Parts: sequence; structure tokens; C-alpha cells
Amino acid sequence: MLISSRPRVIVCVVHELPCKVVGMKYGVMVGEGSGAAPDLNALVKRAKFAEQVGLDTAWIGNIAIDATTAAAVVGAATNTIEIGTSVTPIHTRHPAAMLQQAETAQMACDGRFTLGLGVGHKFRVEGIWGLSYDRPASRMRAYLESLVPALAGKDITCNNEFFNVTLQANPEAPQTNVLIAALGPVMLELAGELTGGTITWATGPNTLRAHVLPNLKRKHANPRIVAGFPVLLTANHAQAKEAASRLFGMYGRVPSYKAMIEREGVESVDRLALIGNEQDLAKRLDEIASIGVTDFCGFLFETESGEIERTLQFLASRP
Repeated sequence: MLISSRPRVIVCVVHELPCKVVGMKYGVMVGEGSGAAPDLNALVKRAKFAEQVGLDTAWIGNIAIDATTAAAVVGAATNTIEIGTSVTPIHTRHPAAMLQQAETAQMACDGRFTLGLGVGHKFRVEGIWGLSYDRPASRMRAYLESLVPALAGKDITCNNEFFNVTLQANPEAPQTNVLIAALGPVMLELAGELTGGTITWATGPNTLRAHVLPNLKRKHANPRIVAGFPVLLTANHAQAKEAASRLFGMYGRVPSYKAMIEREGVESVDRLALIGNEQDLAKRLDEIASIGVTDFCGFLFETESGEIERTLQFLASRP
């Protein structure tokens, strides 16, 4: 399938599917995040299947497996699907190291790589890595001010309170687009000012409409919004809701996600899950697209064998 950043394009999908008009892009989390084990071979297999059925994007979480390294592996194994990290934490990667790694991944992906960055969470940065989580938005600004110009092909010398670096861009590397995980108003404005947009999780339709989009648009007229939701095409409603609660309930204990859940007025992330038949899912997806979300990222799970594959095919068939 042809990849385009424009909001509405005509796309021809292989495997005897007709041409279709595309609004919101459809993709899935192919790595960890929906209960999948940290298995690189399985991650590649899922990405290849997502490409085969005609999905636009494959996203890779940075949990046990390094997302940017995995993106390079997936890029070498695929041909058309866009591959993104969701998200790579900045605290453990100096901008010079991130520049080198991202440009390498971009070459492996032949121009199909999108770098998603994030500040992580305090309990991980301080409690596990032993690093400072002080002023995360200021750190992200300093990071982007050095990295983004270099990824756009410009040599840059940046001297700020966090970094004093000179980065030399690789003129042979394709330019790499950057998104950041942003939920609070300061980070959302930063995403709009210095990147192409944001990647969200645990963020419902009302919050996307009334909070995420307005704050992004203060600095960016046409931002990209990659919105992550649990999703399952199934007739097993009760079992699916139980599985969603088991897999995604833990996110409600993370402060940044908890704030978005409370803003939406629901009890937990699993209450945001898209569960049901084709008509049920289509209604929810149309609502999300109407907000101005540019990319849907499905976190797939299942109650019986075959449901993930059927859900993937349904998402790929969406206009």
C-alpha cells in the first residue's frame, strides 16, 4: 500500500482489494503492549502480516525490546508499511546517540521510519534507571532543539541547560519525522511547536477533542495525532471486557495516564476499548476520525484464536 502524509489520498491496496479513499490511517502495535511476549521474531511476523493485509502503520513499544533497533529489523523485513516507535525514552539516549540510531533505522526502513520520543515515567526514570526526572518538559525541549534539526539534515550546535553538543547530520540519510508522547498542555504545545504531532494512549475521544487537539493547534495548524486504543472484533463481549481489564488495567496506576482517564470520566483504560462487531467498531472509529485524529493505533488482544487476524483485516478494510 502506498504511504502518504496527506489527509485524503487515493490508495491502491494489493491482494485484489479495490482502490479506496483514505482519511484516518490505520495501524497496530506490533510489539509489546497488548500482552505480547518480548519476542523479536514474533514482532517481525506481526508487522509483515499487518503489511500484507494493507495496514498503514506498525508501531513498536519500548519495553523489553529496544524499539528503534527493532524498527530497523522490521524495516529490513518489510517493503511498504510505515514503522514507528511508540515511544523511545530520551533519558537513556544522548541526542548524538539517538541521531545515529534513528538515521540507521531510517536507512533500514528505506524512508518509512517515524521516531516517536517520550520522557517516560518518574517511577521508571528515577526508581529503575537512577536518573533525574526533574523538569521533563524542559528536558524534552532541549533534546528536540538539538535532535530535530539534525534529523532534518542540518548540522547543529546546541548549548542549553541540558546539552552542549555539536551534531553533524548524515547527508545520505533520509529525513526522519519526529512525534512525541504528550498528554499535558505544556508537552502538547511543545509537540506542536517542535515536532509533527503526538502519540497518545489512555486518552479517550472527549479528551482528544477538548484537550489534545486544541493544545496542539496552538502551535501547529495541522498536527499528526496517533491515538492508541485497545481494539477487538469479537462476539465474546464479556470475555473481551474481562481480558481488556486484565491486560490494560495497570495503566490506571501511572500518574500521567490516570490524569487522562479521569479527564475522560471513565474508571480505567479498558473502558476505552473498542469491542464488538463490525458495526460497533465502525461507529467508534468514525467518532475518533471525526475528532481530527490522523492515525488510529490498535492494541490488539483476543479471547479466542483468530480474533486478532480478523481484527487486523477489518481495520485494513476501513475507508
